Amino acid sequence: MKKAYDQDERIANMTFTSVYPHYVTKVEKKGRTIAELHQVICWLTGYNEKKLQSFTEEKVTFETFFKNASLNPNAQLITGVICGYRVEEIENPLTQQVRYLDKLVDELAKGRKMEKILRTT
Repeated sequence: MKKAYDQDERIANMTFTSVYPHYVTKVEKKGRTIAELHQVICWLTGYNEKKLQSFTEEKVTFETFFKNASLNPNAQLITGVICGYRVEEIENPLTQQVRYLDKLVDELAKGRKMEKILRTT
């Protein structure tokens, strides 16, 4: 149980700014665009492009990033395994939200159609 708590605390204190460049690298390496990445992030969080830009410049933690987000109601449809964890079974809400984002970025990088990533079909 301590392991899960340590992971939750580590994720809460991680900054969005420190992870964002990795998201960009991952999707661009697979032929996707930053615009598509932003579309996915904005879909999940409810942020607009301007707000997302401010978060990439500031050193906000994931805790702050998601505390101010309006999570998409279809986020619960995000399922599967990411980083060895089944996202729908993660108990800590913040950790689950970060893993939702990781899963969406992973799906984008793997070439999944945007309609499927955004859970519209």
